[in-house]
Amino acid sequence: MLDLYDKIDEACTEIRRHTRDTPRVGIILGTGLGGLVEDIEVEATLDYSEVPHFLKSTATSHAGRLIIGRMGGVPVLAMEGRFHFYEGYDLKDITLPVRVFKAMGAELLIVSNACGGLNPYFANGDIMVIEDQINLMGGNPLIGINDDRLGPRFPDMCEPYDQQWIDKTLAIARRNEIYPHKGVFVAVAGPCLETRAEYRYLRQIGADVVGMSTVPETIVAVHAGLKVVGLSVITDMCLPDALKPADVSEIIATANAAEPKLRTIVRGIVQECGEVRIA
Repeated sequence: MLDLYDKIDEACTEIRRHTRDTPRVGIILGTGLGGLVEDIEVEATLDYSEVPHFLKSTATSHAGRLIIGRMGGVPVLAMEGRFHFYEGYDLKDITLPVRVFKAMGAELLIVSNACGGLNPYFANGDIMVIEDQINLMGGNPLIGINDDRLGPRFPDMCEPYDQQWIDKTLAIARRNEIYPHKGVFVAVAGPCLETRAEYRYLRQIGADVVGMSTVPETIVAVHAGLKVVGLSVITDMCLPDALKPADVSEIIATANAAEPKLRTIVRGIVQECGEVRIA
């Protein structure tokens, strides 16, 4: 981790060439959810190749751009597409943008994803507010010598997703007649999807949805001192006794169909963030 500090500084230096604003919120947009950038008054758009030490996003439907601008007047940085462990990258590099958000001045991270539903009470197109997580990726972005400038050696994970912001998010959704679930997200390495036995196991250990992202970013956000709101769109149901082969095009289509609801929620969160100083 000792090389991260200089990498973060170099990335921030390039981003600051394109804005004088201090972002309040960092946003990471997952599979099929990139359209949310339409709600941003764009000041600048940077391909990830233009930002020092950002990786190349190879995942389907991920544009691979950093959006600098304002949402409802609130300065934001938004990743239009993320990096994944299954792409062959190191978790420290995958999560570098989260540290850049923090160094740029952000106080809140909004992280979204498309995921598989394990809870039989969920359905395709539903939204879940993440209240807790399980890391089954086989790695951790904090492994290595700790840099105390970036965060503590042993960050506490009793509340990775801020409970006050969970409550605010649910209230924002209800005001807009959207009724998301609340539950536990489990992250696996991927890229293959799970077997029936694995889906049974994941459900038995307490997971409501499963995906291949989000958890490393949240770990780093907690380490850095950011508040986190996590939003999952259920794009396919992973019920072992009624399992059918997954279709990536259908998954993306389901995420796209749910996007208007997600956009409404994110706009509300950003607006509320702009009205209060986050402790």
